[in-house]
Amino acid sequence: MRKTLLLILTIVLLQVFNSCEKSYSNSELKANFTTEQIADLKEIREFFKKEICNSNFKTCFEKTNHDSLQVKGVGIWTKIDFNEQKKLYKSISESTFNEIWMFCETTYFPSKIKAKSLCAVATGKYQKYLADIGKTNPNIAKYAEKIEASGNFSGLNLQYHEILNNKSSFDLNDPNIQLILAIHYLALKDQVTRNADLVERTESKFL
Repeated sequence: MRKTLLLILTIVLLQVFNSCEKSYSNSELKANFTTEQIADLKEIREFFKKEICNSNFKTCFEKTNHDSLQVKGVGIWTKIDFNEQKKLYKSISESTFNEIWMFCETTYFPSKIKAKSLCAVATGKYQKYLADIGKTNPNIAKYAEKIEASGNFSGLNLQYHEILNNKSSFDLNDPNIQLILAIHYLALKDQVTRNADLVERTESKFL
């Protein structure tokens, strides 16, 4: 009898605990992406979390000394292994990649050498997804507008102090916010890494 009562009590407590857990919407994902693309987006998100933090993502991100990284002219994206990032590109479908990113031409000065650089697809499904999230999140709405206007992912579009100080807009436990951060910082990593050797070689000629 005692075991039965204990079992019932455990079940009740679990139900109460589960009911208190915050649920996050995935309606924006389902409205904009296919099942295959959603699986790809999950892979992107999980890759980013693994590269940035081996422990709890929220705790790790909040404890990172972002100010110190910025003083050095870098960001948290420096933790990402670019070779592994390129493998990630190959593991997701081309259709998913093309709804988020594209390669555009960048000119480096003073060498005037041209090279491909990762840019945003300002009319893709991902942009529509951001706009849908922005309907209930003003900060993401502003972020989406900046990407649409510039056609690019920029460190100025989303800054650490915004993320850390505005917990209502940037709930780091929310898979949607995690995905947005993943795509943003993967883009920054690509932009500064892909042509780093080229830039260094060409700029050294003008020193």
